[in-house]
Amino acid sequence: MNQIIAYIKSSPIAILLATLPLAIAAELLHWGPFWVFGLSALAVIPLAAYIGEGTEALAAHTNPRIGGLLNATLGNAAELIITIVAIREGLLELVKASITGSILGNLLLVMGLSMVVGGLRHGIQSFDQRQASRNAILLVLAVIALLIPSIFSNYIGNPQSVRVEALSAGTAVIMIILYLLALLYSFRFDGTPLSHKATEVIIHKPAWSVRKAVIILTLATVGVVIASELLVQAIEPVMVGLGISEFFIGIIFIPLIGNVAEHLVAVQVARRNQMDLSVEIAVSSSLQIALFVAPVLVFISLLFGNPLQLIFNELELIALIAGVLITAFVAEDGESNWLEGAVLLTIYLILALGFFLID
Repeated sequence: MNQIIAYIKSSPIAILLATLPLAIAAELLHWGPFWVFGLSALAVIPLAAYIGEGTEALAAHTNPRIGGLLNATLGNAAELIITIVAIREGLLELVKASITGSILGNLLLVMGLSMVVGGLRHGIQSFDQRQASRNAILLVLAVIALLIPSIFSNYIGNPQSVRVEALSAGTAVIMIILYLLALLYSFRFDGTPLSHKATEVIIHKPAWSVRKAVIILTLATVGVVIASELLVQAIEPVMVGLGISEFFIGIIFIPLIGNVAEHLVAVQVARRNQMDLSVEIAVSSSLQIALFVAPVLVFISLLFGNPLQLIFNELELIALIAGVLITAFVAEDGESNWLEGAVLLTIYLILALGFFLID
């Protein structure tokens, strides 16, 4: 335990851990929803980072296949916890916006910023063109899978009808099966979108024992649960007080705080001219959200009596289609530069502005 405490003290991001007890104090002492919201959001950032590092450390003690499964399963654990809490509170539109925002954030913000940073430092960067093609196919397939229930539900009947529920649940089952097939494929072949390689080449990687990794992973997960509870409870008062929409918080804010550590990793490896790995991080995270997290949330929502349907509104669908198409066009030649990255960032910022101005 002393080694864990020493590591936390030596890590710069650990400073933000102090915001968790402050967020609890803000709730107990009634400082107001803005303080609770801001402090709990900041607390999620380091906790999500420790979940990621704990997962990587555990993966390092297993064989590549089990390690890949751990990474693929727990890669978006922090955001999954936040959305589960939101489902329990009945904030289903926020959850769907968060799913949309996670996919867009990885494809446009993370990949765009990585290409800008890497391109300014190294000029034209290259990555596996065949892998980029496979990525594009899976991304398009993921969006189509989310698109079909949204369109067909208009012709089936009442959105709350059993048929629409069956369509959403059936689609979720098929998407999970596809995700499992993609994982199976990644176990047999290197360089696939869901292989999620062990990141010894990324940034600081702790040489943790299994016991140490499990303890940190457990503590970080409990911390995220507490922070998520405080965050979700404060969302509605903050939306009313600031006059911002549920769309903006779900699409822009929640994905950022839940994945900021992984986002920074992608940018850092691009700066080190490891664009293959940077693209893999962004794409694999998007695919995990679309093919695994979103379908799993459909079934988790049934346990809370707040059924979540894979039915997205027109704005979310347009944003997803635009994001995936422009990403596929940019990555199809297996090369990137800072201008292409700027294009991705431009689209993300325009979408963020649009969602911010929605009533």
